[in-house]
Amino acid sequence: MTIGPGARRLRATRYEKVWGSTDLSPIYGQAGEKIGEVWFEDEERLPLLFKFLFTSERLSIQVHPDDAYGLEHENSLGKTEMWHILRADEGGEIGLGFDREYTADEVAEGARSGAIETMLKWRRVKAGETYFVPAGEVHAIGAGVAICEIQQNSDVTYRLYDYGRPRELHLDQGMDVSKLAPYNGLRNGVVECAYFHTEKLRLDAAMSLSGPRTVVVFLDGKGKVAGEPYAKGEAWRLLRNVTIEPKSTTTLLYVTWPE
Repeated sequence: MTIGPGARRLRATRYEKVWGSTDLSPIYGQAGEKIGEVWFEDEERLPLLFKFLFTSERLSIQVHPDDAYGLEHENSLGKTEMWHILRADEGGEIGLGFDREYTADEVAEGARSGAIETMLKWRRVKAGETYFVPAGEVHAIGAGVAICEIQQNSDVTYRLYDYGRPRELHLDQGMDVSKLAPYNGLRNGVVECAYFHTEKLRLDAAMSLSGPRTVVVFLDGKGKVAGEPYAKGEAWRLLRNVTIEPKSTTTLLYVTWPE
């Protein structure tokens, strides 16, 4: 019996963004344009989407719906995600949840006036930290950070405030789904939720990992996965149980999802 390939490299696509950066460290080098996102996608649509994000400006203050609201109003699943910080320049920060509990009227007025920027709870971040961002939590990513994002494969985003950029806002829908209090569910390290399990692994020797509902995102190092060469900045889907053989110390995000 012929055994098929054990792993498949995901297709990488770069997207320019107004808030993107030409500095794609520590994953890639310098870019000639402002790259905001690098998406990794398989031949078939997976329940998760895997991204790198690079910022030179703050992203919009936004929120994502849960599955129930997304299916009812957008014919789409909602969006729960996690962020693993790869780089944070001096002052690099994220906004996640509010600094205190607010009423819906206060948040809506803050979104219209711009005061929501000071109502958000901003946190200084550093490389190696991981943050869980469930649907309904109002959030933003600051300037000068690089992030690996794992998310439900949905692009439903409700922008509440965008610093005057000429893009559509979604205040009515955003207020329908936003949680209006501080967020106390921050995590570091392993993230386990209904949609995915993620953890960071450091490999100095060969390790076997299972598939097929598995993707590994290589953050550093080089070697072979299922006999094929891998490099930093790549994402691979494991199609069966395979061995990763590092030629140099390798750091990766190991991501699995349920049936």
